[in-house]
Amino acid sequence: MAKILVIADIKEGVLKGSTAELLSKAKTLGAQAAVVAIGSNIQSLTPDLAKGSDTQYIADDPSLELFSAGPFAACVVEAAKAFEADMIWFGFSETGKTVAPRVAAQLNAACATEITDVTLEGGKIHLIRPAIAGKVVQRIRVNSQTLVAVVRAGAFEATPDLAGTQNVVALAVPATDLRAVIREILSDASGEIDLADADIVISVGRGAKDQAGVDLVKELATDLAAGFGSSRAMVDGGFMAHNKQVGQTGKIVAPSLYMAMGISGAIQHLAGMTGSKTILAVNKDPEAPIFNVADYGIVGDLFEVVPILKEEIKKIRG
Repeated sequence: MAKILVIADIKEGVLKGSTAELLSKAKTLGAQAAVVAIGSNIQSLTPDLAKGSDTQYIADDPSLELFSAGPFAACVVEAAKAFEADMIWFGFSETGKTVAPRVAAQLNAACATEITDVTLEGGKIHLIRPAIAGKVVQRIRVNSQTLVAVVRAGAFEATPDLAGTQNVVALAVPATDLRAVIREILSDASGEIDLADADIVISVGRGAKDQAGVDLVKELATDLAAGFGSSRAMVDGGFMAHNKQVGQTGKIVAPSLYMAMGISGAIQHLAGMTGSKTILAVNKDPEAPIFNVADYGIVGDLFEVVPILKEEIKKIRG
């Protein structure tokens, strides 16, 4: 039986949904699953961590309140050795992308990122991942005995009410990394919904033309309590912050609903949102590439379409 170690994604003391997605997939594969949780004052998360896992490796110490790649990797390596893990899975986050290569190097393991599916065939691990900005799909057979993987957001479905066993194993507190001491972590103070966590994401593109167009689309995002994203063109134009960019060089999102407003659909943007469950596109150009991936498309000017959508939403809610 394969052994899969899932690294819990915890932000500001909150367990993110990607953890349940990874544990659900591990159970689907018939694997023995364990989870690693690292942070400060996180013991209260144990019941949630036990949903889908049989062992919970927890490193809980004030020194781990702020993320630091060295100590974090040390905790994961300790847990992986104790569990004798065949696979170590990280969610698609800044933490996962930073720590995964360190863990792979220390365990002499294979390392793969942007994973969208995992299967076990004939005792070998097989992976599916997009490559070349999503132009091709790779099928990879892992020949190493151990795999460290970063799984793309939304790649797996979370199963509700997963069964598990509460079995907590305390990890040793790692030494502080004196080569790089984290003094402070600054986060977005705008109060807007994080794109990675949003169930609905609305992104604005070049079709918005100017700040007035951006503000119009943002009103729709506010009405739907959606994350508000952007194409690279609007970031380069100074209308949107870089942390709002969706795409190959921005954020990878996989919400239940993605609405692309005035976005043509360059391959770099598609690489960041094609994992969305449902895609709605609004564009004046009927030949825009975005319509090739959209489940629903509206050929029209967003300045005319968005007000109509806002009114229809009001009617539904009314």
